[in-house]
Amino acid sequence: MIKRLVWLLLIFILFLVAGAFIYWKMNRSTPRTTPVASNWPTNIPAPAVTPNPSEAHTKIPTAEAPKPTPPPEPIFSLRQGETLEYNANIPKLNSTVANLKIVAVEKRNSGKGSWHLQAFAHTENPYRMVFELDDQFDSYSDAEKMTSFQYEMHLSERGQKVDSVERLLTSQHEAPPMGTSGARVLPGTRDPISMLEYLRSVDWNHTTEVHSPVYDGHKLYDVRAVLLGKSFPVVVPAGKYNTIKIEIHVVDDGTDMKDAHFLLYLTNDSTRLPVLMEAVLPVATARVELTKAK
Repeated sequence: MIKRLVWLLLIFILFLVAGAFIYWKMNRSTPRTTPVASNWPTNIPAPAVTPNPSEAHTKIPTAEAPKPTPPPEPIFSLRQGETLEYNANIPKLNSTVANLKIVAVEKRNSGKGSWHLQAFAHTENPYRMVFELDDQFDSYSDAEKMTSFQYEMHLSERGQKVDSVERLLTSQHEAPPMGTSGARVLPGTRDPISMLEYLRSVDWNHTTEVHSPVYDGHKLYDVRAVLLGKSFPVVVPAGKYNTIKIEIHVVDDGTDMKDAHFLLYLTNDSTRLPVLMEAVLPVATARVELTKAK
C-alpha cells in the first residue's frame, strides 16, 4: 500500500509541475491532429455593415474618436530568480515523501522575450528505497503567453538515467534544431511547468475557466482549469494565506481522467504564489505544500 501511495503522489507532483505520466504508459502515443483545447477567441467582431445606397447622401453625425485605452496592468508578473520550495506528503503517512523546487532561472529579452524555467524533484528517505527519483526539468517558454517551444527532461529514476531535449513544433513544415528531437503539438501548447506559471497570470477576477493543450514530454493532453472560489484560507509550512482555489481537469483522448481530482491554491494577491497543490486519489489525498519562497 505504501509503495502505491508513493507512486501516485509522484505521478501527481510530476504532472502538475514537472511532466508526469512519462513512464505511466509504456507505449508512446502520437498527439491528436484535431484541436483538443479551446484557445480560440470567444468575442469575434461583427462584420462591417455596408451602407444602403439610398442613404448615401444622408449626413450621419460622427462622434469623436475615443482615446485609446492603455492596456491594463498585468495581474501577475513573474520575477527572475524566484525560487519556490515544496514538501510533498500523504497525510496518512505523516512524513515527507519528496521535495520539489521550481525556479524562474532567466528571462531573455531577445525577440518577444522568453523564460527559462526549471523544476527539480527528489524523493526523501525512507521512500527512496521504494522509488529513488532525482529529476530535473527545463522549460523554455514565450514570456507573454507562457506557450512552450522547448522542453527538456533529465531524469534519474531507480538508477536509470534519461536525457531528452524536445523542440515543440506547431507546423508540419518545421524541423527541430540539430541536437534536439521534435514533438508535433497544437498551437498554444504548454508544458507542465509553463502551465503552472500561466495559471498564475490569469485574471481570475474576470475569468472562471481556461483551457490549454499540455505536453508532458510523452503525450498531449487537454487541461481545463476552473475557478472554485477566491477566498479560501490555507495553512502550509511557509505560512497562512488567503487563496484562489482552482480545480484542474485532465482530458486524455477526449475522456476526462476520473481516477484523481486535482486542486491548485494560489495566493489572492499580486504574487499569485502556488502555495498548495492537492490530488484527491481513490486511496488517499496527496499534498504538495509550499515551505519557502524567495
